Amino acid sequence: MSYNELSVWAFLIIIAILLFSMLLCSMLRRIPALKKSLIPVSVMGGMLLLIISTITYYCAGDYIFNFPLFGGSGGEGKFSGMQILEMITYHCLGIGFVASGMRTSKKKFNKQRAGEVFNSGLTTVNGYLIQAFVGLAVTLIAAYLCHVDGLISAAGILLAFGFGQGTGQAMNFGKNFEEYGFVGGSNFGLTVAALGFLVACIVGVIYINVMRRKGRIQIVERERANRLADYEDENEISVVSSMDKFTVQVAIVLAVYAVSFGIMFGLSKLIPSLATTLFGFNFLIGVLLTIPVKAVLNKLYDKKIIKKQIVNNFMMDRLGGFAFDMMIVAGVAAIQIPLLVSYWGVLLIMAVIGALATLFYVNFVCKRLFPSYRHEQFLAFFGMLTGTASTGMILLREIDGTYSTPASENLVYQNLPAMVFGFPLMFLANFAPQSDLNALLTCIIVGVAFVALNIALFRSKIFKRRQRVAQTDGGKQSAEPAAPTEASEPANDVQQAAE
Repeated sequence: MSYNELSVWAFLIIIAILLFSMLLCSMLRRIPALKKSLIPVSVMGGMLLLIISTITYYCAGDYIFNFPLFGGSGGEGKFSGMQILEMITYHCLGIGFVASGMRTSKKKFNKQRAGEVFNSGLTTVNGYLIQAFVGLAVTLIAAYLCHVDGLISAAGILLAFGFGQGTGQAMNFGKNFEEYGFVGGSNFGLTVAALGFLVACIVGVIYINVMRRKGRIQIVERERANRLADYEDENEISVVSSMDKFTVQVAIVLAVYAVSFGIMFGLSKLIPSLATTLFGFNFLIGVLLTIPVKAVLNKLYDKKIIKKQIVNNFMMDRLGGFAFDMMIVAGVAAIQIPLLVSYWGVLLIMAVIGALATLFYVNFVCKRLFPSYRHEQFLAFFGMLTGTASTGMILLREIDGTYSTPASENLVYQNLPAMVFGFPLMFLANFAPQSDLNALLTCIIVGVAFVALNIALFRSKIFKRRQRVAQTDGGKQSAEPAAPTEASEPANDVQQAAE
């Protein structure tokens, strides 16, 4: 190996290009129109590179990232530049989730707040389900009636991953679907994710402006005071010692991610047929590993074996933010437009119907379950369910700059209940593409699960209404005076209807 070979520098040059594109777009966001659009810098950077790469393809016959400077078009013993972009997207997804999972929390909720967090998790899963149902319905119809070349009937489930989970998950499952004959599956998933970011920003900005004109929300710009507690907790390791504090955070995250690889590799050797599925869940296995790691660390803290806290939430947030930014910019830049020529009709129909279904459902839920801060919660949920959690926070910050409402906390802490209810359903994504019948069955199962989880979500209103009816019937049959209760309930109904 010689250090003057381009292949030695290809990976670092690609990383530098991705970062430079975000820096450039960060400066471009000073343009008022772009600033008001609320499109994340990582998405803008990816789209800029996507435009350049596509123009290069039609002018020079290949994508810019496949030029020799970025690794060439691939070959024996090396990867092409486009494959490197996909690898960055894949690994940054897992690293970002591990960094987020390693955060420590001392937050304690009362019964009402615990219920709101639980409802937030159910709302998130229901958002995935309605997107999966819409997507599957569209591609089932397209596959049976339109006979789109290269499209499989299960492709629509990628709407839930692209809109609900972002570029990393959409690419993972799209890549898996290619084994079942889905031509350009990974690009299909990445494109759905890119469309999701645009939907989040466009609809979010329109919603904010409409509600502001109606006087429903008020935008107040405030500077948040920086406190030491924002950067570190008590009794943490020093920022600079024999080992830099940030180096410690990176070491912990990569160590957990490396162990997750060991688990996936070992299980894939034991069950070769599940190898693709297991490595598609790299982010989930990494997150699950953070639970025992944090438990072990807490035990060591309690026994004074480790005297100072080594995990810093602020730095973990920054590490996770960096990973997700890289995941998004690389994922969008990796889209290969020419492979999607025959899919544009299906993609646009899926995106429009999926956006409308998500919009109406999230608005319906927020109006009834989060009435005191429905607009803040709507923007947080809608941004997350069409982009990422950071997109939800960007929209939320426009009307709640200091995060004074519980909406931001709901967005953070909903992950646990969402994982519990959503984890079993994720396996349907590997069941659906095996045949057209499996895709149809998956669509039915998703619909039934959506109904069941909505019963759980609106449990207080459903069972309260039944209890109210039972009390009313009991009052009519008995001679006990129940007039005050019966009179007060209709009044409450009128008040709720007015709200």
